[in-house]
Amino acid sequence: MTNSRLGQEIGGRYKIEEFIGEGGMQYVYKAHDLLLGRKVALKTPKNNSATKRFRRSAVVAAKVNHHNVAKTLDYINESGNRYLIEELVEGSDLQAALMQRAKFLDPYLAACIFNQLARGLSAAHHAGVIHRDLKPTNVMISGGYSLRELKITDFGIAKMADEELSEAAKGGTSTLTTSQTAVGALPYMAPEAIETPDLVGPPADIWSIGAMFYHMLTGDFPYGNGLKAVRRILANEIAPAPKFMSANPQFSFLARDLLDISLSCLKSDPGQRPTADELVQRCESLCYSKSPRYEGSVKSIYYNRYGFIARVAGDDVFFNQSSVYGPQPAIPGSKLCFSMFKGGGAWRAHPVIVLDS
Repeated sequence: MTNSRLGQEIGGRYKIEEFIGEGGMQYVYKAHDLLLGRKVALKTPKNNSATKRFRRSAVVAAKVNHHNVAKTLDYINESGNRYLIEELVEGSDLQAALMQRAKFLDPYLAACIFNQLARGLSAAHHAGVIHRDLKPTNVMISGGYSLRELKITDFGIAKMADEELSEAAKGGTSTLTTSQTAVGALPYMAPEAIETPDLVGPPADIWSIGAMFYHMLTGDFPYGNGLKAVRRILANEIAPAPKFMSANPQFSFLARDLLDISLSCLKSDPGQRPTADELVQRCESLCYSKSPRYEGSVKSIYYNRYGFIARVAGDDVFFNQSSVYGPQPAIPGSKLCFSMFKGGGAWRAHPVIVLDS
């Protein structure tokens, strides 16, 4: 079904080239804009229920214009089929690009992501648009750990997802345990989205960002995953932050600031959460590096204190264990992600995180 569309021309303008993936509500393709000679993302609904709401979703998404939000470019109704044309981000979603290889992110990288997400969300809320389904798979990035570009996507599709979540919460044709959309969203769902989904407002998006950043900083969902998260969210039983966040003075100040911001987003009372504008202001006050990231493996470790990182191309890089955020790499061959700076004779790595092999 998904590959059968390859080569089709939609609206006499968009030629489908590649199937990219799918979400709970839609299929996503890469297409070539024959008129302007550019690549775009082409999205089409997966079922009849979503089809009926696709145009309305496109209209909602088109209201937001910000460099941290994927721009809605066009909408086509052709022979009863609906297509949403969106700005293409040549990369992967946040979950696939960063979180599948690292249990958590260092505070510098997390702060950079937090800042850009807050800016995109602020622009949306100023336009009167609520996302309703913010989670790592709805954030697209390019550049991997170097984070060249970040854009929130699926603002329009999220309205349809919100309606499915509402139906699931009420015990409709699908439930919170059987709905694909609900299962993926549960760890990031605000309590009001579970109890009174028809009354969800901008504070629910703030909650979702807070849950995302707790996860990125700690490696754990704040309230767990799956159906068990529902009870904990409603009871506000948040998991304690791991000790490594405060154990290393190289990172403890920024990590603590980010954790405080994240927890402020997770207040049970929506009125006690910061606004998106307030999040932007707090993120702008943070001090962090945006240096490019590299990957390598531990070449040697001496006295369990320092060692060298071998890169695929380039000289070895010196690192000290105090520059590692989280558990220390124990053996040669451990995969690492790091920034590096010129030192007295060798490049020096900081910050460093351990990647899955």
